[in-house]
Amino acid sequence: MTPDIRITPRLIVPDPDRASAFYQDALGAEQVFRAPQGDDGRPAVVDHRIGGSSFRVSPAVTSWGWLSPSDLGGSAVLLEIEIGDPDAVGERMIAHGAEVLVPIENRPYGKRSGRVRDPFGHLWIITGELR
Repeated sequence: MTPDIRITPRLIVPDPDRASAFYQDALGAEQVFRAPQGDDGRPAVVDHRIGGSSFRVSPAVTSWGWLSPSDLGGSAVLLEIEIGDPDAVGERMIAHGAEVLVPIENRPYGKRSGRVRDPFGHLWIITGELR
């Protein structure tokens, strides 16, 4: 494997600025770059960092094949966030508009985890140590 390869997920959303605000408020993400607005008033990309991980949000652009979960009828990807206090993160996400799909609970496989759908249709597994 080449050590300089990095995978950075890009979440396609209808409104990158609204999504960026959600991820900052709910997950504590730091916005590290925001491209200038395009003709439609939306940035082409907004980069975020959480701890040692990064991800991007971009607007849905049908002509480019960039479709949001609502365009597709759901998300085919699960994003997993491993954190010390999954309950607190889950509560913040819900307080900012996420929907609980699977409650955060101690699981028989030795983790405390659950799933939420964020306001933009992306699915998140929130996991941490047992309580």
